[in-house]
Amino acid sequence: MSKKTTIYDIAKALNITVSTVSRALSGFPAISETTRKAVVEMAETLNYSPNRLASALKSGKTHIIGVIVPSVQAHFFASIIHCIEDGLKDSGYRVIIYQSNESVENEINGVKTLLEAQVDGIMASLSLETQDVSHFQEIIKQNKPLILFDRVNEELAVPTITLDDFKAGYMATQHLIDQGYSNIAFITTIHQIKIFNDRLKGYKAALQDNHLPVLEEYIHFGGLSIKDGRFGAGKLMRLQNKPDAIVAGDDFTALGVIKKLKEINQMPPDVGVIGFANEAFSAYITPNLSTIDQHASQMGKECAKMFLKMIHQENPYQNTEHIVLNPTVVERQSSTKLPS
Repeated sequence: MSKKTTIYDIAKALNITVSTVSRALSGFPAISETTRKAVVEMAETLNYSPNRLASALKSGKTHIIGVIVPSVQAHFFASIIHCIEDGLKDSGYRVIIYQSNESVENEINGVKTLLEAQVDGIMASLSLETQDVSHFQEIIKQNKPLILFDRVNEELAVPTITLDDFKAGYMATQHLIDQGYSNIAFITTIHQIKIFNDRLKGYKAALQDNHLPVLEEYIHFGGLSIKDGRFGAGKLMRLQNKPDAIVAGDDFTALGVIKKLKEINQMPPDVGVIGFANEAFSAYITPNLSTIDQHASQMGKECAKMFLKMIHQENPYQNTEHIVLNPTVVERQSSTKLPS
């Protein structure tokens, strides 16, 4: 086995002190650019890999961030993670991803596991099951940055990056109304997560503003999945007064709605459908899916910027910010009513 290169080898090769090499690699301001460049080039030549554990023990920083998401299978969350990683890489931070799979128990274990790994901070989007958020208090107690994104809980006095979900629900419904639909149903989750409650409120407000009735029989509470979309659409389309359009809680649910409508020969846009998230598949299914773009990339970038701001404060929570992004309607075939 070949001997691992150390900073002593770099110092010997350049005929400089070990402390100079260490400071150059750490970005110490008193080191000249010429020396820093020479040290970095020699480190690359000798295939030097820093001992991160030793560095972490010395500085108290691991330069690792934990990110907890419901699922990486959703393109929305994958895009956020990608942009978090991209936004932090130049500062030397790496990301550990933990999936809750919509389980609060998994989420609690995720927080515990990441803290045991000595991460420098945690970013999280809550599971559908999460109501009690006390497990996040340990992060705050350790004075480590905690940022919530997309699915948040206002009981925690921490920075948040969210979408204006009331506006998103309103815009989705208004889009269908503008297309000529008037009997508009809504499929959402039974779980009391703020973003889904806000979308439902937006749906109701749009109907009221357009002098359309809010019918409780048109609001279906269940899960958020292709299976749940199929079930919810089937139940709605068995009503005596069938809806002519459906707002689905997310794009996966909307996909299930479309599948069910096809089975009963109610091909969209005969019955309009719109979802949320602008998942990658939404542009490629038939008919392609109208949706609300939640701007995942921007959300990820804002998370990274927020974290870098927090770590440079003695108290990471001294300036708690709440960034709210604006949704955008992506109009496609599933909600574009054909001329009669």
